Amino acid sequence: MKHIKLIITSIVLILLAVFTVATLKTEDKPIVVSTFGLATTQMKKDVLNPFTKQTGVATRTQFGDSAPRLVQVEHNKHSGIDVIELSQSNTQTAADKKILKKLDFSKLHNFKYLTSEQQQLARDTNGIPYTVNSIGIIYNPKTCGQLTEWNQLWNHRFRHRIAIPEITTTFGPAVLYLAGEHAGVPVTKDDGHAAFQSLARLKPNVVKTYTQSSDLTNMFKTGEIDAAIVGDFAVSMIQLSNPNLKYQVPMSGTYANYNTVSILKTSQHEKTAYKYLDFRISNTIQTRVASTTSQNSAPVNSSVHLSSTNSRNKTYGKVAQRARIINYSYVNSHLSEWINHWNKLMN
Repeated sequence: MKHIKLIITSIVLILLAVFTVATLKTEDKPIVVSTFGLATTQMKKDVLNPFTKQTGVATRTQFGDSAPRLVQVEHNKHSGIDVIELSQSNTQTAADKKILKKLDFSKLHNFKYLTSEQQQLARDTNGIPYTVNSIGIIYNPKTCGQLTEWNQLWNHRFRHRIAIPEITTTFGPAVLYLAGEHAGVPVTKDDGHAAFQSLARLKPNVVKTYTQSSDLTNMFKTGEIDAAIVGDFAVSMIQLSNPNLKYQVPMSGTYANYNTVSILKTSQHEKTAYKYLDFRISNTIQTRVASTTSQNSAPVNSSVHLSSTNSRNKTYGKVAQRARIINYSYVNSHLSEWINHWNKLMN
């Protein structure tokens, strides 16, 4: 009987060892990260290589724009991608189509450093915010004087002198939200009807609705525009060519746009994927990215402290405190109708 027990014990230990080795081999395999195509070298230097150094897990990457990458994983269940980084709008689409893994937030040590609004966004979409941008007004003080509030853009003295983002761009919906505020009727209260009436009053001042923020550089240089609504990620680039331009985030508030990171349902490396998510919102990586990136990536981890130089023109500190979150579930359900209305009105 003693021999039989020893044999059974040996078999159990062998099976446990085999299972452990198999598990380690699975988790030690490289994870595939799908992320944005801008600043790929910086992404590898600031995020991917440090992740490998800390965890011992290599990463393979797919770089590109947010929307096409989402389409790929939606239609290719065998893409091999474990983790995907998307814009807030695309994350909502992915959540609605149920291609993201339902997250267990207790596995993320750094989740507690997000604000309650950011945590709620993560719970609603299964996308963890890891960087934030927002909109403000960039303007020429020589021709505009001082611009401090959104409502000033409706002033008739700016006739044919301003540019705003197209409705289909990252901050296009935010412009509609601002128009609703100017009208005194929130977009979500009347599906944007008052906002479009407000846009009709703004139209005489709009010389261009732009799709590329780089267009603003030449427009300011040639004197075609005096002011523009712009995402803060483009401010440094524009001011580099036009150093006299000023950027102002109105005290009345702004609208935020987050990039988020998620685990795909089809991921075979869930344990490592959670490590990557937690690493992405850690103090060390958030600080490094905010300090070195050319994309003006502001941190979401509340324990991060940036210098005045590194926080310049970022959605950080007091600016972040007055940045409101757009409900992209609502926006996406109305966007087709809004695009049609926008094109008839503005284009």
